[in-house]
Amino acid sequence: MKNGILKASFLVFFLSFAFTASAQSSGDSSNYLLYGLIAIAALILIAVILQVSDNLLRIEAKQLGADKSGESFSLFPSFSKMFTPAAPDYVGEEPVHRFTKGHDILLEGAAEGAIEDAEVNTFAIQPKNFIGMSPIPKVTVEVGDNVKAGDILFFDKKRPEVKYAAPVSGEVIAVNRAEKRSIAEVVILKDKDMQYRSIESFDLANGSREELVNYLLEGGAWPLIRQRPYNVVADPSETPVNIFVSTFDSAPLAPNLNLVVEGQEAAFQKGLDVLNQLTGGAVYLGLDARTGNEPAAAFRNASGVEKQWFNGPHPSGNVGIQIHHTMPVDAQMKAWTVDVQGVITIGKLLLEGKYDASRVVVIAGAEFVEPKYVRTYQGANIGDLVKDNTKADSKVRLVSGDLLSGKQKSAEQYLDFFDDQLSSIEEGDYYEMFGWLVPIAPRPSISNTFPNFLYPDYKFTPDTNTHGEKRAFVVTGQYESVLPMDIYPQQLMKSILVNDFERMEGLGIYELVEEDVALCEFVCTSKQPLQAILREGLDAMQDQG
Repeated sequence: MKNGILKASFLVFFLSFAFTASAQSSGDSSNYLLYGLIAIAALILIAVILQVSDNLLRIEAKQLGADKSGESFSLFPSFSKMFTPAAPDYVGEEPVHRFTKGHDILLEGAAEGAIEDAEVNTFAIQPKNFIGMSPIPKVTVEVGDNVKAGDILFFDKKRPEVKYAAPVSGEVIAVNRAEKRSIAEVVILKDKDMQYRSIESFDLANGSREELVNYLLEGGAWPLIRQRPYNVVADPSETPVNIFVSTFDSAPLAPNLNLVVEGQEAAFQKGLDVLNQLTGGAVYLGLDARTGNEPAAAFRNASGVEKQWFNGPHPSGNVGIQIHHTMPVDAQMKAWTVDVQGVITIGKLLLEGKYDASRVVVIAGAEFVEPKYVRTYQGANIGDLVKDNTKADSKVRLVSGDLLSGKQKSAEQYLDFFDDQLSSIEEGDYYEMFGWLVPIAPRPSISNTFPNFLYPDYKFTPDTNTHGEKRAFVVTGQYESVLPMDIYPQQLMKSILVNDFERMEGLGIYELVEEDVALCEFVCTSKQPLQAILREGLDAMQDQG
C-alpha cells in the first residue's frame, strides 16, 4: 500500500516536471516526446492502482475466509489458466486443479490384467496400524475361539465405542505381542467357507445421524474413516466440516482404482450416501483429469457429491493434496477421509447387512515374477500372497503399501489395515565407489546430474540404496519443487526438530500426513527421515491439544 502511494507521488512529480519542460520547448519532436512520457506515466499509474486494488481484494478474501473454498480471488487471470491445455471431454464443467509441482516415478513391474483370487490362509488385524491407539487394547477373543467375519476382536480402552472387527471367519490362532507386551496382531486361520455375522439393516432415509454412527460402530466399519488433521480414526462424537474421497492413486505402481470399483458400483454409491449423512458439509470426490486416465463411470456419475478434478504428477492423487486445494483443514476445521475400498465396505454393510472386508490388492514391483491384481481380505498374510512369485536370484525387500510411504515387511507378517498394495524392491546393500562421478545405470532422480529429462517414459529398476549418508539439513528448495501445497516443508521440519509449536502450527502442520511428504523425503539431498519427523510433530501437537 505504501509502495503504491510512493509510486503515485513520484508520478505526480514526474508529470509536473514534464509540463514545465513542455512550456520551454517549441519543437514538434519535443511535444511528441512529452505526450509519450505522459502516456507511459498514466499507464504506470493505472497499473499501480490496479495492483493495490488486487492486493486489497486478496487481503479481504483472506480475512473473510472466502479463500479457503479454493477459489482464487484476483482482478487478473493467471497465466497458467490462460495457457493451459483444455481438459479432457469427460471432465465437463467441474473445476480442474492443475499442478506443475510433483514428480512421477516410473518403475518396472506394474501389474496389468484381470483380478485373480488369492489363496491366503491367515489374516491379522494389527492395533499399531491405528495411530494413537493404546499399545494394549482390550482383546475380546482368546486363542482357539471361532469367529465370524464382522465379529469384534478388540477395542481401544481410550475410546471403547470404536470396535475393530474380524476380516474373515475362522479360528483365532494367535494373539501376538511385541515390546512391553503391546498387542502386535490378532491372527485368524480362515475358514474354507466364509461366514458373516448377521447385522440388522439400517433405514438410511429415516434414521438419524446418531443412529447411523452407532450402526457403523457396532458393525465394525467405523475404523475405515480417518480424520484430518493427524490421520487418526475419526471421533464419532464430532461432525466433520467435509468428507473427502480420492478416486485415484498417483504413487509408484499404485493400483488402478477403476478395476477396484468394477462390479461394485451400487455399494460405492451407497457408501457415498452414508458419508453424506455423516457431515454437515459436502462429500468431495477427487477425480483424475490426467490425459489417458478416464475415471470409471461409477466415479464420474456418482451422485450427491462435489466433484473436483486434479491434473498433475504425483502426489496429485493424495487426498491431503486434494483437501488443501479444495477446503483446507486446521485445528478447528476437521475433515474426514475414506478410501475407495472403505466406501465400498460401508456401502455393503447397509446393502447386505454384513461386514465385507474383501480387498483388491496389487502385487507390483520388478522383483516379482508376475505382477498382478488379486482379490483377498484385509490383513492378508504376505508370504501367502507372494508364494513362488519372487525372483530367486535377488535379495527382495517387501513393502506393505507403495515404495515411498509403505512399511517394510517380512513374508511372515501381514498387510497393514489400510493398504491395498504390496510392493517389491531389490535390497541395495552395497557400497558405491565415487557415486555419480562414474558411469552408472539409470536411476530415478530429479537431479540434472542424471539426464532423465531426455527419456521421460523410461521405467527404472531401483534398489534400496540411498546413495549417500545423512548430511547437514541445508536449504535446497527441493521439497517445494515436488509438494504442490502453499507450505514451506523444510522450515516446518526444522520447527518440529526444535519443538516450536507456534511455528509448526503457522507453517501448516495440520494439513500434512506422512504420505504427503514422502516424495520430499525421496528427493532430499540431506537424507532426512521426513515422514518420521512429521509424525513426531503431529503427535506432539495432538498431545498439546
